[in-house]
Amino acid sequence: MMDLYRSQRAMRNMRQAAMQRGVVAVLDVGTWKVACLILRFDGPERFETDDGVSSMAGQSSFRVIGAATTRSRGVRFGEIDAMQETERAIRTAVQAAQKMANTRVDHVIATFAGAEPRSYGLAGEIDLQDATVGEGDIARVLAACDVPDYGDGREVLHAHPVNFALDHRAGLNDPRGMIGHRLAADMHLLTVDRTAIQNLLQCMKRCDLEVAGLASSAYTAGISALVEDEQELGAACIDLGAGSTGISIFLKKHMIYADCVRMGGDHITTDISKGLQVSTAAAERIKTVHGGALATGMDDRDMIEIGGDTGDWDHDRRAVSRAEVIGIMRPRVEEILEEVRLRLDAAGFEHLPSQQIVLTGGGSQIPGLEGLASRTLGQQVRLGRPMRVQGLPQAATGPAFAGAVGLCLFAAHPQDEWWDFEIPSEGYPARSLKRAVKWFKDNW
Repeated sequence: MMDLYRSQRAMRNMRQAAMQRGVVAVLDVGTWKVACLILRFDGPERFETDDGVSSMAGQSSFRVIGAATTRSRGVRFGEIDAMQETERAIRTAVQAAQKMANTRVDHVIATFAGAEPRSYGLAGEIDLQDATVGEGDIARVLAACDVPDYGDGREVLHAHPVNFALDHRAGLNDPRGMIGHRLAADMHLLTVDRTAIQNLLQCMKRCDLEVAGLASSAYTAGISALVEDEQELGAACIDLGAGSTGISIFLKKHMIYADCVRMGGDHITTDISKGLQVSTAAAERIKTVHGGALATGMDDRDMIEIGGDTGDWDHDRRAVSRAEVIGIMRPRVEEILEEVRLRLDAAGFEHLPSQQIVLTGGGSQIPGLEGLASRTLGQQVRLGRPMRVQGLPQAATGPAFAGAVGLCLFAAHPQDEWWDFEIPSEGYPARSLKRAVKWFKDNW
């Protein structure tokens, strides 16, 4: 546990050093694409929240000076499956972005999907030694949180304090400087499969890149696609990628739950490929150009030439109706949405003040998905695009780039995490077998 604290702290220090030098790259390693954005930082600025209170974490203004994307290779379900192919794809994306930016980068902040995320809600409380809450008290109350035994093969990826209470005054974002006697904190802990992280770090090392931060793409997609009110009142971001579908729930501007369904757009493509007996490339083209989730009466008459290169003239000149294509796609889309609904129910999503659902990721562009999702999930659903970042190239403004753009915000406007505080070595959070509770039902 302490090793993790040190390694995350080392990454955070490296990130700050890179930002002071002025340039850092963000890398979204996905199943379908590897996207690289290079950011130039103009230095820290005082950042005030809407209510005039300075936010807890340091902020920096930046602009995107380089961007590149390449077809991902060697990644399945959001995790590295073939090291050399992934390395080649990362090198291609980073080199192209460096060329556009006309600068070299050594430090990257990476985001990835998959890796079997698990969420825990932790609580801790302490008596204050001094009447005023200081930085050390925040560190002590986070150290007092009971961390469940999450297993040996797991690594903590995010650990956000999401709520503070001072003498029974709950819902505080930043209690520093306030007066009281007893301080309590709720923390959201996200663990992922250790091997998936180690493979990603190893791949970066082989690309001669220093990793200055790691984030879950479910988290970064939510940061960039949810508007302020949604983050505040309660919303879920469903990031439909190629290999996996990320789920994150936000409340009071913090992520309070994350999960992942090991299915995505690639599975829909495979279904089309098998159903129509065409190549994967042809199935992908049919999906993106003619696909949909809801059929209408018109679709029976809308014929699609499949094409092919088998040399068999009759086979290569076949045509199918759009209704048939939708008939192949819809069951898989429904299966993914049903899995998402089960995860949201398990998280207690219906207890939040608002239950907006925002769809992002490349898979969210399937026509008719919005209607099918609101029917399956029984909530308000809208399509999301990345926001809050100026100067993005046109190609990087679509929903498929929500994770990459959110990573820029993660770098520039970091939320406090457990390792941002000076926790003494003997006081880091205790491992205990106390079960994580659905604490946000009770605390919000």
